Amino acid sequence: MTPAGDHAAQPAPSDSAAYPPLVRALAVVIVAALAAFALWSLPTLRGAQWNFTSLSTFALATVLIVWVGWWMVFSRTRYANGELVQTWLWDKHVKAHEVATFKIVHWPWLRFIVSPRMLVRRRNGSLTWIHSSDPALLVAFGESVVRQQSSKTP
Repeated sequence: MTPAGDHAAQPAPSDSAAYPPLVRALAVVIVAALAAFALWSLPTLRGAQWNFTSLSTFALATVLIVWVGWWMVFSRTRYANGELVQTWLWDKHVKAHEVATFKIVHWPWLRFIVSPRMLVRRRNGSLTWIHSSDPALLVAFGESVVRQQSSKTP
């Protein structure tokens, strides 16, 4: 653990990928493998009986797989001015003054495949998971929550 003086001198990280490099690479491999399988299955798919329900289900599954794969690769987590934001299918925003409690879940020995994340319970009762491949970013946000809450208490 670093002394408080050393930690204060270091700037808090402000941006990181939401998921570790291995997870992002696996997302690319899985989406590419599914696309290759679909191309390989094209002759069989052409001979199938397609109705609106089956065609729309196939199309929707394709869009969702590509969309989630895209966001796993390009999702970012940013911390600035007491706000933590993760870009995702929909952006997740959490401001320090909205936080009732938080928990950082980080298993250093599994960091290559399990992204460090923060479970935030807001004052209105809602829960949000924020992922960051850099746990220091989550710690910096947690420290800002603690500082803000300690400045409010008399």
